[in-house]
Amino acid sequence: QVQLVESGGGLVQPGGSLRLSCAASGAIFSINAMTWFRQAPGKEREFVARMRWSVESTNYAASLEGRATISRDSAKNTVYLQINSLKPEDTAVYYCAASLYGRSDYNWGQGIQVTVSS
Repeated sequence: QVQLVESGGGLVQPGGSLRLSCAASGAIFSINAMTWFRQAPGKEREFVARMRWSVESTNYAASLEGRATISRDSAKNTVYLQINSLKPEDTAVYYCAASLYGRSDYNWGQGIQVTVSS
């Protein structure tokens, strides 16, 4: 199992930027990929960005392409999600999730609130 703790959320003005962190602990060696999801009020959870753990390949949701960057600090076992030019529709609870080799499910973080409002 992998334990995940998100941080860095909060209230941001439209047009601003935010960097979320997801610190992983536990069976780090078993991580295949790290993924960020988000869930806005009244909506289903949606994919935001993913990074393969071993090769650092990335992919993004079309709605965030060009505004979001997923990155990793291997020494800290931490994955980051930077979002620029934030919009009110980016308001959501953001979750990081680890997919492990040989498993079809995710290990989830607790989620962190991001609110974009003036």
